[in-house]
Amino acid sequence: MKIKVCGLRQQENIEKVVALKPNFIGFIFYEKSPRFVGEELNEEYIRSIPQSIKKVGVFVNASPGHILNMVKKYDLQYAQLHGNEMPDICRSIRQKGVSVIKAFSIDEHFNFAMLNNYKSFCDLFLFDTKGNQPGGNGTAFDWNLLKRYDNEKPFLLSGGIGPENIDEIITLSKTLPIYGIDVNSKFETEPGIKDIAKLEDLFSLIRVTEKESAEA
Repeated sequence: MKIKVCGLRQQENIEKVVALKPNFIGFIFYEKSPRFVGEELNEEYIRSIPQSIKKVGVFVNASPGHILNMVKKYDLQYAQLHGNEMPDICRSIRQKGVSVIKAFSIDEHFNFAMLNNYKSFCDLFLFDTKGNQPGGNGTAFDWNLLKRYDNEKPFLLSGGIGPENIDEIITLSKTLPIYGIDVNSKFETEPGIKDIAKLEDLFSLIRVTEKESAEA
């Protein structure tokens, strides 16, 4: 299972997270987020992060021009679209050679059939909790709703993921195409600053589980 650590912005903290070798790291380019990168990112350092760690820019209803400017500036591999972006926006970004993660806010009323409109223009889906903010609400949705998912497109699971529910996700991953988890607020000491000790425990648990599965 892949691990994406999202909502990074402080240089020293980013360096410590990078040392853990996550599969993805996310930077939020949404001004209303408490984890908005602002002017904090060291452009030269971000560009130098090893290619084995995929860099994701998180955007909410941003213009394709702005998204592509940030992709170029920081050498991002993925654009995560976390607003009400239509399939055409996903297509236009992807046609520029940028991988696309389209996020959807899930509650009991979500219509999974509408994902078919996006499937051709996205590399991954991301399922987050429907809340007051586009993301980072710190609460999990009812994961039983994922049983309605009848698509082959792999997805990242987000929303309220913390140390207390990782085992449940590992169990879910045996029957659902969970590509990875997107962790954020439950692994922080404050908004935008990750708790490295908690992340170390998470990485150990996921990697031990993967090793056991491979050897089984």
